[in-house]
Amino acid sequence: MFKQSIYHTYQRYRTLRTHNITALPIVILMPHSACNCRCVMCDIWKDNKNLKQLTENDIAGLLSSLKKLGTRQVVMSGGEALLNQNFFSLCRILKQHGISICLLSTGLLLKRYANSIVEWVDEVIVSLDGDEPLHDAIRNMSGAYSKLKEGVLSVRTINPGYKITGRSVIHKLNFHAWPQIIHSAKELELNQISFLPADVSSEAFNRTMPWEAPRQAEVMLSMTDLPILQSIIHHLIETFDHEFNSGFIAESRDKIRQIYTYYSALHGLSNFPRKKCNAPWVSAVVEADGNVRPCFFLPAFDNIRNRPLDEILNSASAISFRQELDMDKNPQCKSCVCSLQLNPRTNPVNL
Repeated sequence: MFKQSIYHTYQRYRTLRTHNITALPIVILMPHSACNCRCVMCDIWKDNKNLKQLTENDIAGLLSSLKKLGTRQVVMSGGEALLNQNFFSLCRILKQHGISICLLSTGLLLKRYANSIVEWVDEVIVSLDGDEPLHDAIRNMSGAYSKLKEGVLSVRTINPGYKITGRSVIHKLNFHAWPQIIHSAKELELNQISFLPADVSSEAFNRTMPWEAPRQAEVMLSMTDLPILQSIIHHLIETFDHEFNSGFIAESRDKIRQIYTYYSALHGLSNFPRKKCNAPWVSAVVEADGNVRPCFFLPAFDNIRNRPLDEILNSASAISFRQELDMDKNPQCKSCVCSLQLNPRTNPVNL
């Protein structure tokens, strides 16, 4: 495990107080813009033909900024990061400089690259949507679940203790099967499973504009679904006491209840759950075309192919953005489906 210096902790406190980023513990990279699934709640795959990807030169160019800002972890997101043919070369560059790597993946290519994943990636987070038939249906990909299962087994055959966790988006098509998702996570022998509601209102996930009502209705729960969801959540909390207490379910019981509140708020029946989030102060997102965002859901600042990452994040406009950002009032922050609240003393590698 990485040890965090007192100096780095101080720099993180300083960042939060001054809005000038002197420490950036997490950077999210999108090595490849395309995806090998066609999920109902995501539009990334719809632009697969317009390929964008990060290069070895891009990653090498980031190193100076990452070193200056003391970056501890790089999260490889996407699209599907493993579609980048130079993915492990990108990892090698980062690992040689002591940076931990976490891979977010559909799981379809884990078996093919199992040896390289164990060598160059520190942990993997896979997407899980249900039991086998439901997972395949939501992914619009026959055999997706079996490939995921084979991939996890292949990695664990090489390293039985390797950390693989799951992330599940709860929405109209799978909320009835929430208990089965937990059972599937156990069948796959994942270390943990995490849940969040579906984003239906932002321009993230390759949307040229926010979804209109008919498209939202395909994914978000209806008003008539809400009492059923509430009952299911009550059942989860009653039935999976051990899984909550052991941390196998990543969220607290209160956070699981907030998924109901989120969908209720989409219908104007409540306020959105209040979140504590400092993502724009502790992380940054570099997209496959080089654009830099403060998080997945907020507008881009600039591009790493124009100037270094640390200069982008500490430009006058970026500092002003952080100074003026009120998450209780910003429409996107209020309705955000996820949040990152990282204490300056917390090392992200140990989460």
